[in-house]
Amino acid sequence: MNEFIVRLADERGRVQEQTHAAATAEELRARFTQAGYLVYSVKPRSTIGRAAKKKIKLDMFLIFNQQFLTLIRAGLPILSSLDLLARRQKDPSFRAQLEDVGARVKTGQSISEAFDAQGTVPLVYTTTLLAGERSGNLEEVLQRYLDFQRVSLTFRKKLKASLIYPAFLVVMVLGLFTFLITFVVPRFASLYDQLGTKLPEMTLLLLALGQNVQHYGLLVLPVLVFIGFLIVRWSKSEAGADLIDRVRIKTPVLGTVWLKYQVGLFSRTLATLLTGGLPLVPSLETAARSIESRQIAKAVYASVETVREGKGLSVSLDRTGVFPELSIEMIEVGESTGALPQMLNSVAEFFEEDVQTSLAAIMSLIEPVILIVMGVVVVIVLIALYMPIFSLNGVGG
Repeated sequence: MNEFIVRLADERGRVQEQTHAAATAEELRARFTQAGYLVYSVKPRSTIGRAAKKKIKLDMFLIFNQQFLTLIRAGLPILSSLDLLARRQKDPSFRAQLEDVGARVKTGQSISEAFDAQGTVPLVYTTTLLAGERSGNLEEVLQRYLDFQRVSLTFRKKLKASLIYPAFLVVMVLGLFTFLITFVVPRFASLYDQLGTKLPEMTLLLLALGQNVQHYGLLVLPVLVFIGFLIVRWSKSEAGADLIDRVRIKTPVLGTVWLKYQVGLFSRTLATLLTGGLPLVPSLETAARSIESRQIAKAVYASVETVREGKGLSVSLDRTGVFPELSIEMIEVGESTGALPQMLNSVAEFFEEDVQTSLAAIMSLIEPVILIVMGVVVVIVLIALYMPIFSLNGVGG
């Protein structure tokens, strides 16, 4: 199968450009012609430079799905619902994607395949749609997806909100220190040069730091930006991402919080897919691709092989040595009682609440520590700057 860029017009005369897979350009042209489109051109994708599609904002995507679900429940056909929502969509990038989805569905593709072809929607969403198509209950799986994303979005917003004040304090500390070193210290350096007095070691070190920042600060800044750029590029490589994730998980206190957060996300995703009717193995594979931690994702992929051999999910996850013991025990209870999706939701709720509690405790300690550091920095700088003046007063007395 090859990919082609198709330029066509629908029955309303709207011209669109879409990407489709087909054996030949003639086959693709015939497919769209039979569907009632006017085909202008069909060209191989490799010959056309194409900008990457803009990723959809989760808030906007949830609103679309809520409206989509409402229209379907009201009895409107899927194609009509997509067309209506595409026309009402204000974001041009998302509107173009919805139009492409509608065109693909009109040519015979399933709605899950049409959304998957966009490359911008969450994998969990397309897999959920696929489960709904197979079970014949699209409305129910869409509702479950919405419930899942609302809970996840609310949880992420709470996490971000809890980090705002500490981040603000850190910025204040850095800003204050930069102001003292670049603005206050150089003025004291000029004063002490005029006095010609012998300065304490602490004052000399601070003045030297201020002079170096003044002379080389503008040179150091591009170097730091370049180093940061290289680190970001390296972090996106296979080796870099693995190392960063290992360090993040092994970090004292915060590593445990990160691990619990990822386990909670995995559990909720897996519960949503299983409840939608998807088998355990593809649900595990999809859930693994939906979490950020590479270590946990690799552990889930390793457990898939054990599950295929006939072992239980709890046994398979336990063998990886990554998942917390409590989560394994809860999953084992869910398997034994035949209520695995419900127990996975309970695992997610437990760990999400635990993460929020742990973060609240950590933040309550970090905030005073930052304030203390800020105070210590200011006191040290002031002592170093004013110590010679106190010495002069003592000599004068």
